[in-house]
Amino acid sequence: MFKFRSHNEQNIEETVDKKALIFGIVSMFLCGLGFTIVAPVVPFLVQPYTRTPGEQAIVVTLLTSIYAVCVFFAAPVLGTLSDKYGRRPILLVCLLGSAIGYLVLGMGGAIWILFAGRIIDGITGGDISTILAYFADIIPPKQRTKYFGWASAVVGVGTVIGPTLGGLLAKVGYSVPMYFGAIITLLNVVYGFFFMPESLDKNNRLKEITFVRLNPFTQLANILSMKSLKMLLVSAFLLWIPNGSLQAIFPQLIMDTFSFQPALIGLMFSIIGFQDIISQGFIMPKLLIKLSDKQIAILGMFSEIIGYSLIAASALFTFYPLFIAGMFIFGFGDSIFGPSFNGMLSKSVDSSEQGRIQGGSQSIQALARMIGPVIGGQIYISLGHAAPAFMGMILIVAAIVVLYKGTYVNI
Repeated sequence: MFKFRSHNEQNIEETVDKKALIFGIVSMFLCGLGFTIVAPVVPFLVQPYTRTPGEQAIVVTLLTSIYAVCVFFAAPVLGTLSDKYGRRPILLVCLLGSAIGYLVLGMGGAIWILFAGRIIDGITGGDISTILAYFADIIPPKQRTKYFGWASAVVGVGTVIGPTLGGLLAKVGYSVPMYFGAIITLLNVVYGFFFMPESLDKNNRLKEITFVRLNPFTQLANILSMKSLKMLLVSAFLLWIPNGSLQAIFPQLIMDTFSFQPALIGLMFSIIGFQDIISQGFIMPKLLIKLSDKQIAILGMFSEIIGYSLIAASALFTFYPLFIAGMFIFGFGDSIFGPSFNGMLSKSVDSSEQGRIQGGSQSIQALARMIGPVIGGQIYISLGHAAPAFMGMILIVAAIVVLYKGTYVNI
């Protein structure tokens, strides 16, 4: 066992399994790489099957929404199954589903095939929540926010490389990044099959699966009934709605407003990943010394508001330097909100509930990412390119109020 020393209030040395940690880190990197490598080319995949930029924007956002719908229904099931049968088999199935989804998306040929690819990926879209539950299994509670930060930084490396690589591969063909995403995800499946240790001890597993635990609506009601979690999750939901909108409309906005091609769109996506690396490597460790998880989350929210304001201004004035500055500031906020949120979430329950809580959280995030792209796409067409960013500013102000006044005050 590889030792990571940490001296808490009781001066107890805690350890983390090296093989388990390596697998988790590699999986997070490849998830970041695989997801973002396809992002810059989605509008160009859709373009042959649409007649106007407005129709194209709607299809692009609906592709994001249909993925989120599938994740919403599947995440609680996958989380509960991982609590019952362990993280390893569920995570391998999720990764295999993602690889098949990328392959179908790359094959294309009709709009329904593009939607089929997103549906397949979404049904098995529990990989991130299962990996986070995996980390929660192997990392002591007091260390989790720090390690979640490291995991976020590793995803950042993947999201720096992914969009740029996807944009460059698109020069060969718009389907090539999809095929590449399928290949690297399959490699992760093979690596996990041979080297991934199970993290959830049999004594800590769920004893019985009930229908209630598999029903996403019942799961949401149960999770939101927990006083220590309700305000935290409502606040995150308000933040995720505009984030989902931005993620979905982002390539279309850049393409329509600045006439960028896939390679430049990929570079714009890379900014968020670059911010993850900088924030988790240099800024987050200092913030953890001076601030609580909740304070870091609120700082991240304020940063996102500033980022959205600059993005809105760039669309209004068609001035891409403002967009780049906005993405850097938004990326910083996003990079510190995620680990602090996951840290608060994981500390709220014991080992046998980690899959359920992470799955429930992913369902709420998926619900927001269903709503966000649909609203964002509509207001993008009807109110202008800056409208989704203005929506983000308003909703995140509301999210800060909810979290600040919520019951989750000691973390």
